[in-house]
This record gives sequence, structure tokens and C-alpha cells, in this order.
Amino acid sequence: MSQFADTLIAWQRAHGRHDLPWQASRDAYRVWLSEIMLQQTQVDTVIPYYQRFLARFPDLASLAAAPVDDVLALWSGLGYYARARNLHAAAQQIARMHGGRFPQSASAIAELPGIGRSTAAAIAAFCFGERAAILDGNVKRVLARHFGIEGFPGVRAVEQSMWALAESLLPAQGVDTYTQSLMDLGATVCTRSRPRCADCPVTGSCVARQQGRQAELPTPRPTRVVPERQSRVLIARNDGAVLLQKRPPHGIWGGLYALPEIPDELDAEAHALALGLRANGGATPLPPLRHAFTHFRLTLEPQLLDVSGEGIHDPAWRWAAPHEWDSLGLPTPVRRLLDSL
Repeated sequence: MSQFADTLIAWQRAHGRHDLPWQASRDAYRVWLSEIMLQQTQVDTVIPYYQRFLARFPDLASLAAAPVDDVLALWSGLGYYARARNLHAAAQQIARMHGGRFPQSASAIAELPGIGRSTAAAIAAFCFGERAAILDGNVKRVLARHFGIEGFPGVRAVEQSMWALAESLLPAQGVDTYTQSLMDLGATVCTRSRPRCADCPVTGSCVARQQGRQAELPTPRPTRVVPERQSRVLIARNDGAVLLQKRPPHGIWGGLYALPEIPDELDAEAHALALGLRANGGATPLPPLRHAFTHFRLTLEPQLLDVSGEGIHDPAWRWAAPHEWDSLGLPTPVRRLLDSL
């Protein structure tokens, strides 16, 4: 066992996190769910979603049998909705190809939709004791600082060297505790900003601490211009109900219900007419709403229009009254616009 791993294991047992709801079980389904939810999302945000999700889908079988719309509705507000679609697809694949039993090796787990090498290794280590290395964002930060690794971790050569290092540090025993220690250290001590170096168990051998380079490592992503996009959306309201369109299964807000976009060449009234609706007066512009995605920023410019008529007859379209909004998979900015009504 390396001194690095030995020290972290002892630290985790004494000072690590032990009260997270998914730590009480080695059930692969629950660990998998937590790992997927924790991607790009803080623990405090995840916990209530995790608990609501398990209350509705307590096991793999119930998730695999559920309509994907029910899964997206429970995910609504958590963001990165491809995670929910992949979660559902993976549950169905496990039911279909593995007899409903979660695969037990990291290599087999990594073949499931939405599960990468690091997530697969974490599940295999926590649930089945496999000696497999993880390399999520927190771990990359810990390794880059402690060992003084230069270069943006998203660059393939840098990432490959980190994988080699992560594998070389694996202990012969206690890999589950060691894996948790890396996660805990990155999440609570070796944080992105203002790391608590005085509380770090391996601060004495940390290159970044010795050189005063905590703010420089890991090397940040090269600066790039974030694209700006605008979209006019129609809030067609008929006796309190709002017209919603189900998005295609892939792409932005895939599979969720969103407000229809108004084509550039039409105004709100003309677009409503094209949808088979009659405008009851003119449209009212509402304040624009900005929403940041990973790769671009979107400004929604809503146009509120009271209408009559049933509108377009298509399974992808539906009228939703306010009491139904909570049961639908709605993107966060769409929910905010509807709530503002």
C-alpha cells in the first residue's frame, strides 16, 4: 500500500463523510443513482432528488418498467437531462441483457449507457470491492495539486498520465475506503477555491502547497468565447392551460416539455395561427430570461398570448393546466416562466 493511500484511508475513517444517504448500502442500484446524480451537481442539491427518486423507483425493476416521461419529471430541475435518459436506458438494458442483475465488473458496467470509466470504477469499488481507479473532477484536482501535474486535465495526454498515476496509487486492500477518501478530500478540503490546506492529511508532500500554486493547479481550461443564443418562445394560454411541445429525445432538453419556439419570420399571433389557434388580442412581451448551459448561454424572450381553439393535433403537443406542471418534465427556465404567470 502506498503511503499516499495509507494516509488517506486513515483520514477518511476519522474525518471523512459517513452520513450521505447512499453510503448506508452497497446496493449497486443506489450507488449508481447517486454517482449519476452527483455528476455536475452539488451534494446538497442531489440529496432531496435522490430521496424522491428512490421513493418512486426503489429498485432497478421499477425504473426499467417506468415510462421515460415519469423519470424526466422526477429529474426536472436537476439539469443535464441526458443523465436521466441514459439512466432509464441503462436500467432497461440491465433488465434485458443481464436478467435484472447489475453487472459486477467495471468493464461491464462501463458498457451501460451514460456510464464512463470513472463512474464504473467507483460503482465496482464501492459495491463489489474491485481494485479500480477513479478519475472524476475532484480527483483530478487532488492529483494535479499534490503531484504538481501541469496542463489542462481535459487534454488527452494529460488525462492519460493522470489515469496511470491514479492506478499506480491504488492500495492492495481497502479500495472502497480509499476511493471515498479521494472523493471526500476533493469535495471538502482540496476544493476548487480556498482549499483548506491546513486540514489536508497529505499537505506535507503536496507540490502545490510547497510552491504556493493552489490557485494555478489544476491548469484551467483555455479561455474561449461562450456563444450567445436567443429564442422567442410562445406562451399560448387557453383558460389557464399552456401549450407545451415535447422536445426530440436528443439535444437540448431532450424528451422534456418546453414552450414552442417562434420562427424568425413570424410574430406570436401568426405562429399561433399556424398552430391552429385564434389569438384573443395581441401578445404581451414578458421580461427575457437568461439561462447558462455548459457550452452556451441562452436568452428566452417569452411572448404571452391568450388564445382559443384546440390547436395542433399531434402526440408531441399537449395543453397543461397549472396543477399538472409538477408532474411533467419541464426545463428549469420553462418552469420559472410558467411560475411567473
